Amino acid sequence: MSKEYTEIDEPIRRWVERQQMFFVATAPLSGAGHVNCSPKGLDTLRILGPRQVAYLDLGGSGIETVAHVRENGRIVIMLCAFDGPPKIFRFYGRGSVVEPHDPRFDDLLARFPAQSSVRNIVLVDIERIADSCGYGVPMYEFRRHRDSMDNWVRARTEADILAYRREKNAASLDGLPGLSFPD
Repeated sequence: MSKEYTEIDEPIRRWVERQQMFFVATAPLSGAGHVNCSPKGLDTLRILGPRQVAYLDLGGSGIETVAHVRENGRIVIMLCAFDGPPKIFRFYGRGSVVEPHDPRFDDLLARFPAQSSVRNIVLVDIERIADSCGYGVPMYEFRRHRDSMDNWVRARTEADILAYRREKNAASLDGLPGLSFPD
């Protein structure tokens, strides 16, 4: 039986901080558009307040989450217990994208451990917090975070990364605007 919460209290915060992975889901307004669900890790999620979270978007070949959030704001973050007692939490909310040229970026970034490449930060104002049993989630043992992102970034210059993002992150699969690139 699921339960709804009014805020992220201390027990929920401690549970969230123990999780090594979370998922982000968004969708465009168009029913013909692509629904997106992305796994995230590398210690990139932070609870900012009782009804607000943020995560580092480290980049990739797509820009679906950013494009969807910019179009309609809808986002859900889901965390599952892969060890210990079964549990799932979902944070439903309205997202906003904070890019490096945004005045809020540096203050938000300071809340996270150093990462090799931060494309932007997704800020989520939570409208609904709910748990569910998680009985169907298998148990896994966490071994370590992958170093693939660090290796990819180390092999490129900042100019290379910017060129890649201009090519791959300017628009979503459905043609929605992605990252902005001020001169």
